Amino acid sequence: MSRWEELTGGTSGEDYAARFAALAGSGKDLHGEARLCATLVPSGARVLDAGCGTGRVMIHLAELGYDCVGVDLDASMLAVARRQAPQLPWVQADLATFDPAELHGGADFDLVVAAGNIFPLLAAGTEAVVIDRLAAALRPDGLVIAGFGLDEAHLPVSPGITLAEYDAYCAAAGLTFVDRFATWDAHPYEGGGYAVSVHRLPLPRG
Repeated sequence: MSRWEELTGGTSGEDYAARFAALAGSGKDLHGEARLCATLVPSGARVLDAGCGTGRVMIHLAELGYDCVGVDLDASMLAVARRQAPQLPWVQADLATFDPAELHGGADFDLVVAAGNIFPLLAAGTEAVVIDRLAAALRPDGLVIAGFGLDEAHLPVSPGITLAEYDAYCAAAGLTFVDRFATWDAHPYEGGGYAVSVHRLPLPRG
């Protein structure tokens, strides 16, 4: 069982959506993740939203012209996403076991985005396997961008993965480090309890 399932019981979709609706109603900007993604790949690129939840990030990327697929294990979150954007492809699957080749359009994504503390909320011990799966979803020269908390002030659970561990898992999956930010607004990372990391699948040599 993932830390997310332990935390929510897999029934928090409506509450989660209501919380973000309230934030939007208060004037809070909810699209930093999508904006940063849009600086990395051009409109029309294929994007996999890994751990898409209620679809907040993916729906905005689709509105910006991206070809998106969302994957999440939580049926309650996907129910909200499907209601909000029934025209988009939403897939219920475990990130540790899904086959990228079986997704809508196949395993040829320009960008994989993992927002919303995906990695700290995975089942313990599956982090490296998930990164392998996400790397397998990329075309050569594709990117993975992941933002997550590193301390209890930025997480609803105890910290589950360090940046050094995340970078090591990425390297083992064949990904190379590109950049790291402190926020989805691309502020430089100088330490702290939250980081947004970008890694690339290199082009084949020769």
